[in-house]
Amino acid sequence: MRKIRIGILGYGNLGKGVEVGISQNKDMELVGVFTRRNPDTINTLKEDTKVYHIDKAGKMTDIIDVMVLCGGSRSDIMTQGPEFAAMFNTVDGFDTHAKIPEYFEAVNKAALNAKKTCIVSSGWDPGLFSINRLYGEVFLPEGKGYTFWGKGVSQGHSDAIRRVEGIQDARQYTIPIEEALNRVRSGEMPELTARQKHLRECFVVAKEGADLKKIEDEIKNMPDYFRDYDTIVHFISQEELDRDHGRLPHGGIVIHSGKTGLHHENTHVVEYSIKLDSNPDFTANVLLAYARAAYRLNREGSYGAKTVFDVAPAYLSAKSGEELRRTLL
Repeated sequence: MRKIRIGILGYGNLGKGVEVGISQNKDMELVGVFTRRNPDTINTLKEDTKVYHIDKAGKMTDIIDVMVLCGGSRSDIMTQGPEFAAMFNTVDGFDTHAKIPEYFEAVNKAALNAKKTCIVSSGWDPGLFSINRLYGEVFLPEGKGYTFWGKGVSQGHSDAIRRVEGIQDARQYTIPIEEALNRVRSGEMPELTARQKHLRECFVVAKEGADLKKIEDEIKNMPDYFRDYDTIVHFISQEELDRDHGRLPHGGIVIHSGKTGLHHENTHVVEYSIKLDSNPDFTANVLLAYARAAYRLNREGSYGAKTVFDVAPAYLSAKSGEELRRTLL
């Protein structure tokens, strides 16, 4: 059986993670990386990786089975998703939660018209955590679910900061508030606001002459990212950022607690957690698993936009159904 042919759109940290991840998935091969930059200026991690300008993608639809969208959620994927759904099966990790319904509809329309299959928001949150939130609700209907992120670097939030005028580089850490986490783990089921659950800490390298007060105000008031949280902004040098914040760790926890029994006398707490040395590397491998699913679903004639809720787990694995039943069930 021939390999699934993968294209990568965008070559930041996530795109590099996908490039390397393909070599760990023996049923896949990389066609190339597509970028808005001059391809000659791109130094890829693997010597044999081909790089093309984004304008060439439309002429390569017959040799790419799935295009993995690796741009930022704030300004790239929102427009690239529907555009590329009209040409390719796609997978992405679009993570602006509030805009997922709107984004899904735009991608679905384009994909249905083109008879393509596009799995959206399929990283680890949204994505894997979304599945675990669903499991919590259906297994413990008399209960309440919580999600905590971090401590770690959020790629999406860091990218959003870097788009602010006057910023040269930045990292954003999402930090769970320990008191809230302990209350949830105890089975208490409190009502918590976003501000009570997480702190956001930003390390920013400003361009020379930039208005630091203006930058800080814009970050703290950014809708969908920082406005609903207590946010700390530190201005540091590029040298400090590279030295102290060069890695991209992350992680998080989904907890669902609920009651069962005739008189609700039994308390249950279900917890799913991940701890990542490299957020982009892990996310890349999640996207590749869903790229496999998109390819298979498309071959079955299941077109349009999908989310992780719509994809059976077996579609993610390179193993056959018989092998899964024998080794994992």
